[in-house]
Amino acid sequence: MNNFAAQWPLQSFLELGALPGAVPCARLHVRQRLWEWRLTSLSDSIELLVSELVTNAMQVSREAMQDDPIRLWLLADKARVVILVWDACPLPPERIDPGDDAENGRGLLLVEAVSARWGWHFPQDMGGKVVWAQTLLE
Repeated sequence: MNNFAAQWPLQSFLELGALPGAVPCARLHVRQRLWEWRLTSLSDSIELLVSELVTNAMQVSREAMQDDPIRLWLLADKARVVILVWDACPLPPERIDPGDDAENGRGLLLVEAVSARWGWHFPQDMGGKVVWAQTLLE
């Protein structure tokens, strides 16, 4: 992760417990960083992406009854913002097609719709997986 992150002039990291309070904490952290970096025009979309990615990480961690934290990186330059969320679950994210009446299951569909690109990988140095989303500055 360090080699990738070194390419970005603006960086932020937050480690969270796999608890329901992780999502609002992550949103607040990201909102503050975007304000400091003068990127508030992206706040709504970045906060939505962070909410979905952290929610997914929290849910898989809780389902697996893992005590490992969730890790959030926010990286930016003059053209892009990248969100990376790590969890200890060794399974790839599963994009499902929820029914019209479903209350859950649209997270990755939202990530796909709001981001310019998204994906995931298994970092060799940390275990688990990283799910990421990228937005472009307008």
